[in-house]
Amino acid sequence: MKDSLEIRWHGRGGQGAKTAALLLADVAFETGKFVQGFPEYGPERMGAPITAYNRISDSEIKLHSNIYEPDYVVVVDETLLESVDVTAGLKKKGAIVINSAGSVDELRPYLRGYEGKVYVIDARRISEEALVKYYPNSPMLAAIVKVCGVMDEESFFAQMEGSFRHKFASKPEVIEGNMKALRMAYAEVSE
Repeated sequence: MKDSLEIRWHGRGGQGAKTAALLLADVAFETGKFVQGFPEYGPERMGAPITAYNRISDSEIKLHSNIYEPDYVVVVDETLLESVDVTAGLKKKGAIVINSAGSVDELRPYLRGYEGKVYVIDARRISEEALVKYYPNSPMLAAIVKVCGVMDEESFFAQMEGSFRHKFASKPEVIEGNMKALRMAYAEVSE
């Protein structure tokens, strides 16, 4: 990984994009990184488009603003491709990770000429298999961690399990399901 990276998340209210960005900041911090994780939204309601951000660096982060030229973009809801310019400012040397059962070739026409790397992950299928409900944030979190290489696989899973154990101490089935979703997504994300 280079010295720092910036990630922009696009999702809809209630899908967990904000939570995933905050979880990524937490686990990156636990591995010794300097981090920022924050959402941007107005008068939100369930289903409305939201944006969240991560800055992760090996040195102190002095910039405090939204991210306009991200290294990576995560699209939690592919329906946003039709209404939001998710590739705005996205660096050509970066990548976009999209939650979709479709192929990269099917999605590329919606990316407004973006020529960089495109990854897909079927977070719906993974979530429904691992968690029995549609919670796309865990699979999308694992996918972006693998794509951007912010931390090694072993550290990521160890930190996430610790975080889940803390948050869901009385619900071991939630911990198990989320860990399964993370592992599946990490293995399945493809370019």
